[in-house]
Amino acid sequence: MNFDRHRRLRSSVNMRNMVRETSLHKRDLIYPIFVVEKDDVKKEIPSMPGIYQLSLNIMDDEVHEAYKLGIRAVILFGIPNHKDACGTGAYDDEGIIQKATRKVKSLYPDMLVLADTCLCEYTDHGHCGVLDDHTHDVINDETLPLLVQTAVSQAKAGADIIAPSNMMDGFVKEIRKGLDDAGFVNIPIMSYGIKYASAFYGPFRDAAESAPSHGDRKTYQMDPANRLEAMLELESDLKEGCDMMIVKPALSYLDIIRDVRNNSNVPIVAYNVSGEYSMTKAASMNGWVDEERIVMEQMLSMKRAGADMIITYFAKDICKYLDEGDY
Repeated sequence: MNFDRHRRLRSSVNMRNMVRETSLHKRDLIYPIFVVEKDDVKKEIPSMPGIYQLSLNIMDDEVHEAYKLGIRAVILFGIPNHKDACGTGAYDDEGIIQKATRKVKSLYPDMLVLADTCLCEYTDHGHCGVLDDHTHDVINDETLPLLVQTAVSQAKAGADIIAPSNMMDGFVKEIRKGLDDAGFVNIPIMSYGIKYASAFYGPFRDAAESAPSHGDRKTYQMDPANRLEAMLELESDLKEGCDMMIVKPALSYLDIIRDVRNNSNVPIVAYNVSGEYSMTKAASMNGWVDEERIVMEQMLSMKRAGADMIITYFAKDICKYLDEGDY
């Protein structure tokens, strides 16, 4: 018979492992942690089974577990006691993220701490910047100095990476200048510069208590219908000095991850967002899918598309899968 024998390279586990093109490692994972300013809180997020809001005074166990499993990078999200129109808690040197950063670094100095640099968790209106009194839309240029203050405060607290997620025009340029002027020339920026106005963020807004009190974020986050626009955002952020690029969400935007990979040489981060997590969890809890196999297939799809790192709520589970399974 005259045809190709592709199955030769699939004949055994070791054969398949030897020719595997894409791999997932613990070092690829970034684990999100939600820290609340109130004491003695460990509250499971109803829409995100297995993920908790944690008080600063009891978050040690979570950090210890993550570290022992092999996770070496966390991204912190803060829920403050007080919110106001300008999100002042975000750039308070004694704010919840600043305290949480110092806590993590005191426990494990080599654990990389990523600081989410945005105002939405700290504003009483839930938007990512200062609002215009008449249009009620975010004022781009007046928001930028507050983001710079936030980034500098986070760097002072010990953050290893600044991860601005606000989607203001010029945010990378202004934050880079602010960090440099403050002496933090070696702190990299991991830009959320390709962030879509997605329905997949719903559970996160429960977790971070950051849902907008009015309207939506479509004037600053990207239209899910647009692909070429992502290249404009990428070009701007590279020119302005970003060191790493996030694509958010991940699963419905694998084509965008591949486009970014094909058009840049910076490390790429896929954000496996809350809605993606919750859908998989719900299907698993109902017995409809094999959670381990589904999760690992999803992660490999992101790596295969071109991601170098993955922010995922499944990070602890994945570490266990990697220890026990054949991946």
